[in-house]
Amino acid sequence: MDNAGKQYSPPRFLFNAHLETIYPALFRRVTLSTPYTRERIATPDNDFLDLDWITQGSQELVIISHGLEGDSYRPYIKGMASAMTRQGFDVLAWNYRGCSQEMNHQLRFYHSGATDDLDLVVQHAAAKAYKAICLIGFSLGGNITLKYLGERQPLSVIKRAAVFSVPMDLHTSCNTISQPGNRIYAARFLKSLRNKIVRKSAAFPELDIRDIHKIATIQDFDDRYTAPLHGFPDAVTYYRLCSSVNFVKSITTPTLIVNAKNDPFLSPECYPTDLLKGHPFVSFEIPMRGGHVGFAELNTSGTYWSESRAVQFLQQVNS
Repeated sequence: MDNAGKQYSPPRFLFNAHLETIYPALFRRVTLSTPYTRERIATPDNDFLDLDWITQGSQELVIISHGLEGDSYRPYIKGMASAMTRQGFDVLAWNYRGCSQEMNHQLRFYHSGATDDLDLVVQHAAAKAYKAICLIGFSLGGNITLKYLGERQPLSVIKRAAVFSVPMDLHTSCNTISQPGNRIYAARFLKSLRNKIVRKSAAFPELDIRDIHKIATIQDFDDRYTAPLHGFPDAVTYYRLCSSVNFVKSITTPTLIVNAKNDPFLSPECYPTDLLKGHPFVSFEIPMRGGHVGFAELNTSGTYWSESRAVQFLQQVNS
C-alpha cells in the first residue's frame, strides 16, 4: 500500500465531500487542444461501440473508461485526455453501449462488470501496434478496469493501469449512495437510467416499463433491469459477481487505485487495505479528501490532481 495520494489538498471553498464532488461536475470546462476523432466498431453480437481518439503518432496509448451514465465528453474524461495528450500519449476514450448519444442496437446495454466490451476495445487498439497501452478508469469504469485485469490474462502490451473513485464492493456502495444524505446523486442516476430504459423500450416492446418511475433505488433498478438484461438472476448476484474487490488479488499488471477517504459514494468495503497489503502489483492510495471523481485543483494549466497523479504513475511505463 502506497500513501502518496495523501498529498492532495482541495481549494478552500471546497470544504466538504459534496462540494468536492459536485463542483467539478457542474463547473469544470475542458477544451481539448485536439478534437476527438470518432470511430465506430462492431461487436460480436451485431451491436456497436463508439471510440473517441486523439492521436499524435505516439507508440503509447491510454484507454479511458468513464463512470455510470457518463461518456467521453464528461469534464473528468476530457481533463484526463488532455493531461495524457500533453504527456505524449495517444488517447482513446470509449463510450459504453447506449452512452454515445445514440441508443445501441441490442437489448443489453452496459454494466459494472462488462469486461467483454473493454476487452474488445483493448484488442482493437492492440492491433494498431502500440508498444504500450495503459488503462485508466473512473468510478464504474474503474471497477470494470480492475475486474478486467484480475479475471483475465491481459495482453503483454498492457503495461499499467490507474483507477479513481472505484466502488470496489458494488452492493455496499449501492447502499451507501442510497442513503438520505446522498439522495441528490442517486436521484440523478436513476432519472438517467429510467429514461434510457424508456427510450430502449421503443425498439424492444418486451421491456416492461409499467411503473418504472416508481423505482426508488438503484438496487431496485438493477433488480428489475440491469441484472436480468445481462444474465444475472438478481441485483445481489450481479453485485457479487462483478465487484472488483473479488478480483484485485489476481492482478499482475502494475496498478494504482485511488479512493478518497471522504468519497460519498463509497462504503468501507471499498477500502480493502488488509486485502491489498503487500500486493506486489497494486498500489492503493487513500487521500483524506477528494470526493467522488473530484480532486479539483486551481492552477494555470487547468490540470486536476488525479490527472497529475495518473501521469506520474503511468510515466513509469517503460521502467
